[in-house]
Amino acid sequence: MSRPLYLLYAAAAYAVFFATFLYLIAFVGNIPVVPRTVDVGPALPAGSALAIDLGLIALFGIQHSVMARAGFKAWWTRTVPAPIERSTYVLFASIALILLFALWHPIAGTVWAVSGIPAVLVWVVFASGWGIVLLTTFLLDHFELFGLSQVFHHWRGSHAPTPQLRQPLFYKLVRHPLYSGFFLAFWATPVMSVGHLVLALGMSAYMLVAITYEERDLVRLFGQDYEAYRRRVGKLAPRIRRA
Repeated sequence: MSRPLYLLYAAAAYAVFFATFLYLIAFVGNIPVVPRTVDVGPALPAGSALAIDLGLIALFGIQHSVMARAGFKAWWTRTVPAPIERSTYVLFASIALILLFALWHPIAGTVWAVSGIPAVLVWVVFASGWGIVLLTTFLLDHFELFGLSQVFHHWRGSHAPTPQLRQPLFYKLVRHPLYSGFFLAFWATPVMSVGHLVLALGMSAYMLVAITYEERDLVRLFGQDYEAYRRRVGKLAPRIRRA
């Protein structure tokens, strides 16, 4: 595959990701601009719907975690060229989410419901969560995270800069602000259905597992510097210290 084709492939993978990300916001928020959401779709008996929905969450979690590990990357890049490895990861993650959107089945029942001013405040938290997610990707390197920088460096014949342990903005308060934003986004809803609760619990469990593996990789990469950072800064919420 030539360098221009690498760029085209990475751009296409990014476009698929961005469309999927926008759909995810509407899907989780039950925003009626998309045909199917967490609470809108074909109904099945609760047991069948639960089994399918958990399987879809597990599929996304396994893909997202396994393909991010260094050992898998070393094996994977024997087949997939290294410059487009990250773009391929992003594309597969998007496909896993698209399958979740397409095959998800709502589960009836209301866990909680609020209206009026409390509902407005919940929507503010929901929007803030997605805002934190998007802003966090730019705090480090949005284009490296989604595979565009890699193909650009390959096209220019240059090398990517050496990773550095940086703590811009949110990272001064929490180690994983991206996941903090997702937690807010998945849990902040004025009407929590049983199906939405399944999604929030499943994604939360996946994120907690993913953080464990990511921190192992970060300790291997940055050593004592990351250990010191981990002792100083909270995982998902700011650490409260005694005076």
